[in-house]
Amino acid sequence: MNARTCLSVSERSCGVLRTILGKRGKPADKRADYPGEVILAVDTSLGSAVAIVDGEGRTLADASSPNPLGHAEVIGGLLEQVLAGAGSGQITHVVEGMGPGPFTGLRIGIATARAFALGRGVPVVPAPSHFAAALSVIEADAPATPFAIVTDARRREVAISVFDGLDADGIPQLTTTTVLVPRVDAEAHLDGIRTFEIAALDGGALGRIGVRAIAAGRELTGAEPLYLRQPDVTVPGAPKRVGL
Repeated sequence: MNARTCLSVSERSCGVLRTILGKRGKPADKRADYPGEVILAVDTSLGSAVAIVDGEGRTLADASSPNPLGHAEVIGGLLEQVLAGAGSGQITHVVEGMGPGPFTGLRIGIATARAFALGRGVPVVPAPSHFAAALSVIEADAPATPFAIVTDARRREVAISVFDGLDADGIPQLTTTTVLVPRVDAEAHLDGIRTFEIAALDGGALGRIGVRAIAAGRELTGAEPLYLRQPDVTVPGAPKRVGL
């Protein structure tokens, strides 16, 4: 892990990432029992979720924490749990949940995913977190009409994405760009669309989104996280010149 990666997260998160990658930023040695032809998924858009899936999208190991504030404290332990429980072999890709989500929490998961991928020399696959939530809904409920994924964005606001089934690649079909709406206006904004408010994300579902995107050769989103709202703290401008 280089200094730039370390600077992108909190001091506590840096310690977690160094533990994952090995002392002094070196990649940890591959072991005989290291997870195999599989994909790692990491998301901290809500709570913290980590999973490993195989090439068919089956969940081999998963671990999560519902705490929406303690990502830095738990992400390393969750990663260790799934690595220990996934079997033998080699991870081929890392799927990173790109939000929407609060600035601080979301960037911890993204930095963890990217540092792990860099240390192991494998590609990162960015995926919108709402796609994973939509896939979980489709797998469990199979809505016949468009539906909305709603997640808490704090400050009395919610993030809303509208989907309509799966596309030809088995990926949830986004019909309306994700928007940030005051919670009191959400019902009027949705105008009768069936709504699923999600409090926790399934890391295995995020992994399946990654499997299908890789198989189809698709990029579902870019490298920039979907924060929806800028952080409160900003870099100060240059000091004003005062004449004498």
